[in-house]
Amino acid sequence: MAIKILSVDDEQDLEALLTQYFRRKIRKGEYEFSFAHNGLEALRMMLDHPDFDIILSDINMPEMDGLTLLTKINEMRNPALKCIIVSAYGDMENIRTAMNHGAFDFATKPIDMEDLERTIEKAVEQISFIKEAQKEHHQLEEIQYDLNVAREIQQSILPKQFPPFPQYKQFDLYATMSAAKAVGGDFYDFFLVDDNHLGFTIADVSDKGIPAAIFMAISRTVIRATALRQLSPAVCMKESNDLLCRESVNGMFVTTFYAILNIHTGDVVYCNGGHNRPVWIRKNDKVSLLPMTGGMALGVVPGLAYKEQSLKLEAGDSLFLYTDGISEAMNLRNEQYGDIRLVEACSSVKNQSPKSMIEGISESVQSFVNGATQSDDITMLALTYKG
Repeated sequence: MAIKILSVDDEQDLEALLTQYFRRKIRKGEYEFSFAHNGLEALRMMLDHPDFDIILSDINMPEMDGLTLLTKINEMRNPALKCIIVSAYGDMENIRTAMNHGAFDFATKPIDMEDLERTIEKAVEQISFIKEAQKEHHQLEEIQYDLNVAREIQQSILPKQFPPFPQYKQFDLYATMSAAKAVGGDFYDFFLVDDNHLGFTIADVSDKGIPAAIFMAISRTVIRATALRQLSPAVCMKESNDLLCRESVNGMFVTTFYAILNIHTGDVVYCNGGHNRPVWIRKNDKVSLLPMTGGMALGVVPGLAYKEQSLKLEAGDSLFLYTDGISEAMNLRNEQYGDIRLVEACSSVKNQSPKSMIEGISESVQSFVNGATQSDDITMLALTYKG
């Protein structure tokens, strides 16, 4: 694309001189010259055609001089528009004023065309650099916009109405997800399997960013759709695993914990696929990690069978589900938050509401990391059985 140069000078012979000297570059389409005879005419041309790259301007002109024109150019706030001042050698005071007001460079009259050519080439180099930087900045803005849209879409997938089922007084539930990047790979979900049973799950995709967010959306859809067929947790996990093995790309997988609560009895049947052990917060007993048999993450190997386990929640008992962004949170000394601190934090929030539990545990983690960068998604779900 041609560099567009606007020459502003009241000397009529300069147009012929520039056209003759730069004829080869003009013929090749490298330079494109336009001409104005005073600053006011130049300003009108710039407003009509705001794509000029270089302004080659005299200082002393009728109607509007070069210094006033330079002020108007600065007001356009276009860093890729460069102004080269041309004036008599004896007019160094005005030249210095122009340079102090943002002129790129200057040339003295009578014009040394070779020197002017070198000056224009330097300006072209800087213009190219600035335009490339602007292009990259624009691309980054577009990427950031896309990421923000993706974040909004991802957040809209996660249920955020709390309490989610106010007609059921037997339990209370709260959950949050905080992505380490604009979008993340963690998710939580909960739904009524039928009038008597609540399904709830938490999961963590093995990657981060847009690919993880896409696989997260797929995983959440597959697990929910499978669970709503009123399958047991083990069968739900098996069928979800088989489906996700077909959808997985680049070796992505998703660690998953899925459980079903009998709303009327407090009985919980659960199944784990490579996920962190939830914390069992008993009102009248110790707080501990949930007993767990092994199970592979979903999306790795098809045809696997998963095992179920069960427990009974008494009135006032809670379950705290989380992703490894909690237990593996690092402080500035490269120490992990760990399971022991997590159990202690859960003990300190015993008998509080699910929302207060999550807020208290989050404060404990933030106090521990003490300003260290969040390197992983952090997702939490707390469920309290009221009986």
